[in-house]
Amino acid sequence: MAQVTKDMLIAEVLQTNENMANILMREGMHCIGCPAHQFESLGEAAMVHGIDPDTLVARLNAFLQAV
Repeated sequence: MAQVTKDMLIAEVLQTNENMANILMREGMHCIGCPAHQFESLGEAAMVHGIDPDTLVARLNAFLQAV
C-alpha cells in the first residue's frame, strides 16, 4: 500500500491515488495546477498554506488506508 510522507513532492503525492487532488484542494492547498508542485514537497507547500504538515499527512494516509 502506498503511503504519503511530508518529504514527497506534491507531484508524487498526486500519483499515489487519483483522488489526492480533491483531498488536497479540500484541505486548502489550491496549488495543484501551479508549476511549483513538480518541485515542492508536501511539507513545504503545507507550511506555505498555513497547514500543519503532520496533520495533512495523517489525513492523506488515512484516506489511502480506507480505499
